[in-house]
Amino acid sequence: MRVFVAGATGAIGRCLVPMLVQRGHEVTGATRSVGSISGIERNGAAAAVCDVFDNDSLGAALRAARPDVVVNQLTSIPKRMDPRRIDEEMRATNRLRTEGAEALLQAAESAGARCMVTQSISFCYTPGCDNLATEEQPLYLDAPSSFSGMIEAVARSEELVLSSDALAGIVMRYGFFYGPGTIYASDGSFAEDVRRRRIPVIGSGRGTYSFVHVDDAAFATALAIEDGRPGVYNVVDDEPATFADWLPSYAQLLGAPRPLRVPEVVGRLAGGPYVSYLTTELRGASNDKAKDELRWKPRYASWRDGFRAALQIQ
Repeated sequence: MRVFVAGATGAIGRCLVPMLVQRGHEVTGATRSVGSISGIERNGAAAAVCDVFDNDSLGAALRAARPDVVVNQLTSIPKRMDPRRIDEEMRATNRLRTEGAEALLQAAESAGARCMVTQSISFCYTPGCDNLATEEQPLYLDAPSSFSGMIEAVARSEELVLSSDALAGIVMRYGFFYGPGTIYASDGSFAEDVRRRRIPVIGSGRGTYSFVHVDDAAFATALAIEDGRPGVYNVVDDEPATFADWLPSYAQLLGAPRPLRVPEVVGRLAGGPYVSYLTTELRGASNDKAKDELRWKPRYASWRDGFRAALQIQ
């Protein structure tokens, strides 16, 4: 199968490209940087230099690749973000998820692709329920204005691919990534903040996180490429965890001081609505559909084992 991966050097792309090659697919990895060509080619893939906002270079790259499947892993997320300004920090990624996703979809359709698999996130469901969110649950489109733009961009990117008449659309709602190249890696920005005791448990810390190791996310994506039915899939591990549960465990693995605890009102004032949402309201996600329909089984069923492996702790 011919597969075109846009965002081949991102957190998932770095894992996905060599995995697809090893599984026998003919892969083209797209990048905006000439300097990334050698890395893509070392993984056994062809490299295409193009910009999703440049119709000429994008169209030429897709026509040359003649893909059966196009994979959208395009993001531009800063290594460190101010959660009080989340929509501003996510502006470039929001544009990729709207204008960029539309341009990539149109180019894929013109190139004759039969399927598009696109990246999304599982941590944008409407809060207010203790049950794990399934794919049918609504996204948080009435979120506070400070981060509503991010949710709207996610919804738009999903709508584009799912509503295409020309190709089958598959949406992968990934959990919080951890592993190499992520903020939770030992050299990541979140790890640094935890070591400096900058990340407290806010209030009850009842916000529920669903994590996924980048290798497991890539594996689920490969399965979707090969035999996935159109639709939406939550790609998360088997053990959702409250912020109050996983943060102290993560700090202990890092050898960091135990996180402070602050009242919810203090956390909201200091971190803003997005931090409050993540730490006190966030819903975990169910992975039942991905496990049943994609026959996906994460190597790291629990973030507890996954964090230990990712941080290389015996």
